[in-house]
Amino acid sequence: MSGSSMSRRTLLRSIAVGGAALAAPSVLTACSTGSGSGGAVSNAGKKAVPWPAYAPADGPAPDLVPTKEGVQAGYTKYPEKLVRAVSEKPGDGKQKIRVMTITYGTPPKPVGRNKYWQAVNEALGVEIEFTVVPDADFRAKMSTLMSGDDLPDVINFGGGYVLPRESQFVKARCADLSEHLSGDAVKDYPNLANIPTYAWEGMGRIAGRIYGLPVERAKVHGAMFINREAFDEAGYRPGMSAPDFRAMAKEATQDKRFALGASTVGFFGYLYHAMWHGAPNQWRIKDGKVTDMYGTDAFKAALEYMAGLRQDGSYNADATSISQVDLKTQFHNGTVRSMTDGWGAVVSNAQGIKGEFTLDVAEPYAVDGVTPVYQQNRGCFGYTVIKKASKERVKLMLRVLNWLASPFGTKEYELMHYGVEGTHFRYDKAGDPVATELGLVDSRTNLPFPYLMDAPQPLYYPGFPDLAKRLHAWQKKVVPLLVPDDHWGLMSETYNRQSATMDQIITDGVTAVVAGRKKLSDWDGIYKKWRSQGGERSAEEFLKEYEAAH
Repeated sequence: MSGSSMSRRTLLRSIAVGGAALAAPSVLTACSTGSGSGGAVSNAGKKAVPWPAYAPADGPAPDLVPTKEGVQAGYTKYPEKLVRAVSEKPGDGKQKIRVMTITYGTPPKPVGRNKYWQAVNEALGVEIEFTVVPDADFRAKMSTLMSGDDLPDVINFGGGYVLPRESQFVKARCADLSEHLSGDAVKDYPNLANIPTYAWEGMGRIAGRIYGLPVERAKVHGAMFINREAFDEAGYRPGMSAPDFRAMAKEATQDKRFALGASTVGFFGYLYHAMWHGAPNQWRIKDGKVTDMYGTDAFKAALEYMAGLRQDGSYNADATSISQVDLKTQFHNGTVRSMTDGWGAVVSNAQGIKGEFTLDVAEPYAVDGVTPVYQQNRGCFGYTVIKKASKERVKLMLRVLNWLASPFGTKEYELMHYGVEGTHFRYDKAGDPVATELGLVDSRTNLPFPYLMDAPQPLYYPGFPDLAKRLHAWQKKVVPLLVPDDHWGLMSETYNRQSATMDQIITDGVTAVVAGRKKLSDWDGIYKKWRSQGGERSAEEFLKEYEAAH
């Protein structure tokens, strides 16, 4: 469950609305090493329990066929007949469960005035007491929670944050779920068995055991979303050369409109440019050697390229000060002609542009002598843990999470994602569920049940069938280019403790070089500082873990 980098965290958070600046990491005194802290979390030297046995759920036949490599199933219309995924309610109507997740929406109305909340409670047979924590407050709130005694029953570690001593906390305070989920045991929870193995691997084990449940996400991490008409007019061609892409971006920048949008949490989209120049996906472990992205010649070449784009004026002038939320508004109204964003932001972007242009995604440009690669996702938005409790109570909460994981094409999925027909949504002429005015407020955005657990996501965008076709065709081209980050699921005491500081060094450095406040030659010093502040030691620990697992 080792965390992902700031850049990946940024993209995961932008799945909802974009994200905000992170607070400085705090030290959790209650999670220091010691007898009460959970002890060692390394998997090295531990016998690992098997991952849950994958058993894909039966569902409606897709219009656009998925692939085992990671192209998602696509649907151009909503299933005509929905089925039930769960035969019995998880609870008997007498139990209460306290849950907590991150949120990117507005505070939900209290349950007494929230018909969506009431409907989900009724379907679960459980009274859910839901605490939602705004993204901007999540790190501070979690620090307080983890150092205290009063824990909710179910907690989602979402948004890609890396919290100090997080794995130690989970091991000390949360239920070991191995006996319930490992191997064939997961078959008692068929919707959880529908979670693909790559999501469990991306979450990782702690000391060889399974402590959490991943909230699955597509293998494609995110994309450079583009205004296709504006790009085409400026000469865009999928797979064009890097120099031609730069010239196109300059051509598309005029009349106070910018080809490339960037924000305070986007860092000029450096992950995309670095990998299109051939850099590893954060960490590559091969033949007994660890190679990080930041010390490669490819990464420096990408920095030089981005600095050139900035010098051309192709990035929005406020790239180092604008929030991702405001950048999305500028993209929707045409002020910027592209932006990098999380894959889960497809629907909000399609709705936000209000038909003013064609939403599309860019393919990697070509760099001479380089095979472009694309960032494979960790496989999960985050993971959910259960507070230590009696075996029967743990089973109750697993039944609730199993219900929340009901797949696309089921009544349960419809309720959780769209609410109650006639109250929160209505079917349009095409048969797609369209939100009512109340459904925009009492919704899964403001009361984020899907952040506790969710089904594997399809390419389905109500009202935008052509968009599903475009993105499916794009995935067929890009998925073969995906490369993983080899540190997913590996434990590193140093990275667990220092990653926020390490990320800050990198993102501050990238911003300074691309914005012109530092020279490209200064990068060597920035990288050296990153290595000394945890990069070198983290690499050693990742290698030890990797070799133990392989």
